[in-house]
Amino acid sequence: MKRLILLFFFITNVSAAQSYLTTSGNVNFLSKAPLSEFNGVSDQLNGLIDLSQNLLDFYVDLNTLDTGIGLRDKHMRDNYLETEKYPFAEFTGKITPIPSLSAGTKSPVTAVGKFKIHGVERDIEVKGTLSKNAKGELELEAGFEVLLSDYKIPLPKLVFYELAENQKVSIKATLKPKK
Repeated sequence: MKRLILLFFFITNVSAAQSYLTTSGNVNFLSKAPLSEFNGVSDQLNGLIDLSQNLLDFYVDLNTLDTGIGLRDKHMRDNYLETEKYPFAEFTGKITPIPSLSAGTKSPVTAVGKFKIHGVERDIEVKGTLSKNAKGELELEAGFEVLLSDYKIPLPKLVFYELAENQKVSIKATLKPKK
């Protein structure tokens, strides 16, 4: 019986060591239109990487995006992202292939999965790097593009030269081992 309990404790700890969490990752989107270029940022990216189950799940509350101009943020949330109805953007997927991680070495990774924003979910591929630091944490950097029309997010009719149809999204996160 003692051996069974020790084996359960060991298996539980091994799988926990394969799961990593963040609640303070960084999301940045770049809108580069003919007459205007601006960024929106949030440091409230939440995410999970579970290497033992090959599962990724990241989401951000779109109400935390900040472009540096309060009125633009309000219009973005109310008129385009409709955050009262669709408050989150989320990516769920798998890494192909799962890299072997050693401290200090960045491994290129590709995640394949579903991205959901504005009530629309689409299959996407996200390229990035994953590394393990000296503390045993994972460091993730990744980027992808969002075509607003793919997600039924309208462009402002009067200022379409000030908002790009194609938004470049990048994320950075340090994920700590789940305990």
